[in-house]
Amino acid sequence: MSATAEQELEQQRYPVGRFTLPQQVTPEQRKQAIEFLAEFPRLFRHEVEQRGEAGLARPYRPGGWTLRQLAHHVADSHSQMSGRLRMALTEDWPTVKPYDEAAWARLADATAMPVAPSLGIIDGVHARLDSVFRSLKDADWARGFNHPENGRERLDQVLLRYEWHSSHHLAHARAVLLN
Repeated sequence: MSATAEQELEQQRYPVGRFTLPQQVTPEQRKQAIEFLAEFPRLFRHEVEQRGEAGLARPYRPGGWTLRQLAHHVADSHSQMSGRLRMALTEDWPTVKPYDEAAWARLADATAMPVAPSLGIIDGVHARLDSVFRSLKDADWARGFNHPENGRERLDQVLLRYEWHSSHHLAHARAVLLN
């Protein structure tokens, strides 16, 4: 594969770039991330719904998930993060369990079910995340969890990871061609 083809594939896979775990997170970065996560469900729903039923069967890149799978993945991933957030706030550096997101995306619900229930999950999860994130005190942001694949992550880092994750998949949804 040529360098240009590799760069194009990288851009399709990571349209907003790869995530880099920040060592320091400022209050302003937290504020901006919380505001974006509060707005994300509306933005994502708009992209998904405007592509119609035919668009749900289209991948966002060659060999990538369909828009349907993507919508279900976002609901799965952000639900998982919500549970991890709660564990980090109520336990002392718990170890969380990873999951095989590609395998989950191949399950019958992710490949065939309408996306409305998952869009509803995203709405609800983000509303609750917004409430919890806005309630955190400075000391709470230093809490976190151990992830077997990513290591120790503080909640301020997790916030920025999911801001990136949301931007990443919003860009994927936008890449699906309209009818």
